[in-house]
Amino acid sequence: PFCSPTRAAILTGLFAAKTKVTTYADALSTKHTSFVQKLKDEAGYSTAIFGKWHMAGLPGKPVDYPGMKPKQAGFDFFKGNLHAAINSYWDYDYQVQDANTPADQWRTEPMPTKSLPGIAPTTYAPVVKVADTLEWIKAKEAEDPNKPWFAWMAFNLAHATAKQQPSAMAVPNADTLDAASYKEMKECGGSFGSNNVGSCSGEALMRAMTNSMDTIFGKLLDAVDALDPNTYVIFISDNGTPMYGRPNLDFIDNMYITRKGRGKGTTFESGARVPMVIRGPQIAANTQNKGFAHVADLFSTILELARLTPPKQVSNSDATGSVPLDAVSLAPILFNKAKTVRDPNTGYILTETKNLMTGGTRMVGAQNATYKVVCTESPGNCLFYNMVNDPLEEYPLAKPDSCVDYTNGKWTPKDPQWHYCRLADVVAKDSFLSVDKK
Repeated sequence: PFCSPTRAAILTGLFAAKTKVTTYADALSTKHTSFVQKLKDEAGYSTAIFGKWHMAGLPGKPVDYPGMKPKQAGFDFFKGNLHAAINSYWDYDYQVQDANTPADQWRTEPMPTKSLPGIAPTTYAPVVKVADTLEWIKAKEAEDPNKPWFAWMAFNLAHATAKQQPSAMAVPNADTLDAASYKEMKECGGSFGSNNVGSCSGEALMRAMTNSMDTIFGKLLDAVDALDPNTYVIFISDNGTPMYGRPNLDFIDNMYITRKGRGKGTTFESGARVPMVIRGPQIAANTQNKGFAHVADLFSTILELARLTPPKQVSNSDATGSVPLDAVSLAPILFNKAKTVRDPNTGYILTETKNLMTGGTRMVGAQNATYKVVCTESPGNCLFYNMVNDPLEEYPLAKPDSCVDYTNGKWTPKDPQWHYCRLADVVAKDSFLSVDKK
């Protein structure tokens, strides 16, 4: 539901109760196990990340960014921004970690001017990030074509900027837009390459910013294909669309329903469900899978793509012990046409959030193949949905009066009541709403 919890789950293979990153302000402990470190240490990968990090917490007292920095996570190289949001897409901190910086430190450099094929030289952040990524990949290919590399490229698009005036949204550079987006921006009076949005609506700006990202990501794919077509590419977003109640920042949510309170920061599908696309050798093109999966699964999936065996246990937040990995590799879906990688009844994924924008509202979504509970503040205060019949969560199901002895033959997985009790039990025992996790 927010940026930091998503990124922390990918990096560690753990749900938020175990990472203790449930808000956009939380810092990920440096004690956690990172799949990137395993790629580096166990498979000999060169590793780099470009763009938005947002796992070290926020700048402030007593120290800036107290949590895990890229080099502490196993990245050899980092260029981008440690913060949650950049000031604007043409004015931002440009932070670097390389061989000359200790793992817990970084330096700030002037933002550079870069270009891509068909895109003029600019400081526009997404162009700079992709250009930086390609420079590093090309350098690694030139150094040793047989040494594997892993690059994590994180856009800020289409996030609102820290700069609020004249708008927190932006009109992208004209040469990054297709004809439809260019026409829409011109007609509503937006000034290309600026935060001067004219009379453009939030929805129109979101369309243009997303279209710009699509164009620039296409340049990255073209270059990678030319360098090595056997590269695996994973594309994923980190949360649903914002509904902040501010001008141009109160969109129709990403499930295209207009109900308030369902967007970013909530555990409804509108706030958490995003598409993921994976392509590469031996993955059948133009195929889809609708199984239930979690961003944490990328931890194990990427390790298996690198021919490593994912661990069953990983470090907890303070390194006093180990916890079971939540990630499940998606390789059986990618390569063996499996429909799911979790048991459809007893398997589950957890979505957890503490929404600082609504005074700290705590929500958990627990889901299996068919059913989902959305619980607010307490495992006893849940809505219940059939996600197959009602993917927009518009029609809550009746809940059983009691879940006492639900596993003793009262109901079976053929009964909706069993699923409610099972998922509410997961929230009570395994989510950050659990008494044990407070």
